[in-house]
Amino acid sequence: MEFRPHLFELKHLKSLSLFKCFESQRRHQVTIPNANWENLAGSLESLEFRSNTGLVGKIPSSFGVLKKLQSLVLLGNSLTGEIPPDIGNLNKLKRLVLAGNYLSGSIPDIFSALGNLLILDLSRNSLSGSLPLTLGCLTSLLKLDVSNNHLEGNLLKEFGYLKNVTLLDLGDNRFSGGLILSIQEMYSLEEMVLSNNAIGGDIRSLKWENLHNLVSLDLSNMGLKGEIPESILELKRLRFLGLSDNNLTGNLSPKLSTLPCLNALYVSGNNLAGELKFSMEFYGKMGTRFGAWNNPNLCFPLEVLPTSHVPFGVKPCQQEIKLVESITNAVNVNNTFHSIASLGFMSHAPNHFWWTFPLIMVLFLNSYIGL
Repeated sequence: MEFRPHLFELKHLKSLSLFKCFESQRRHQVTIPNANWENLAGSLESLEFRSNTGLVGKIPSSFGVLKKLQSLVLLGNSLTGEIPPDIGNLNKLKRLVLAGNYLSGSIPDIFSALGNLLILDLSRNSLSGSLPLTLGCLTSLLKLDVSNNHLEGNLLKEFGYLKNVTLLDLGDNRFSGGLILSIQEMYSLEEMVLSNNAIGGDIRSLKWENLHNLVSLDLSNMGLKGEIPESILELKRLRFLGLSDNNLTGNLSPKLSTLPCLNALYVSGNNLAGELKFSMEFYGKMGTRFGAWNNPNLCFPLEVLPTSHVPFGVKPCQQEIKLVESITNAVNVNNTFHSIASLGFMSHAPNHFWWTFPLIMVLFLNSYIGL
């Protein structure tokens, strides 16, 4: 299959969608032609290429002439090269999805004229460099997803202008520089994923209560430190909380179980300490969706929980108590022995065992000197 010249003679074409039309990556590879798109500039509003693994080559810069385009979706193809800056000319664009390709280079700083954009999805590519500052111009944006790339640098102060964004996914990149205060100004956020970035910083640096619409929060594997802040308890709509593989310390508050919608809590791979004080009902509700393993100083009360509710990878507190008691008893016995060796007897020894000690010593001496 290929692009025929007759396609560009459809002067009143409003929508063009090609789904799984070019599927062979080895044979019959097809590129998107760069010419003749101006013939459709007066009518085309939606252009979509989805799941065409045999569609290769670059994104045509001539897409920039499609001034009426509202939706440009190039999803799950095998496109390569850089994102053409000409896309910045599409000022009526509401949806720009270039996810699941092999695009490289930096994200062009083209968003100042794209104020109508509602969805921006550049995920699952090989994009690099820092985020462009003009992302802050997308004040109508609802969804921003640049996950699974090689992006780096600090998070943007300009995020604070994105008051309508409900989904922010920056996961699986190389961002750094700590959590930035502008995030707490994104009041509409329902889902935020920052996981698998070396962002670092203190988890308590944000006023989490400001993000009261959050349903899903994933901060796993970010190098975060500090104690889990009480302000997270204000997120009454929260269903998923991922804090695994950080450097978090302190106790795990049982108040987390009071979050009315919470059905997944992962805190494994941290330095949390103390005794888990959640109820049996909490463990029964969460099941395998509660993860707290790889916290060496965290334990659970064995006498309270049935085996079916024991949190995986967390040691029982009772074993630790028994160990302490055994060590204490050993120390007491050792001290008692030294007292007996110096005094010859122990009048307050338990079970009257040591009352026989002077007699044993006498018998031993008698046999030694032949009396």
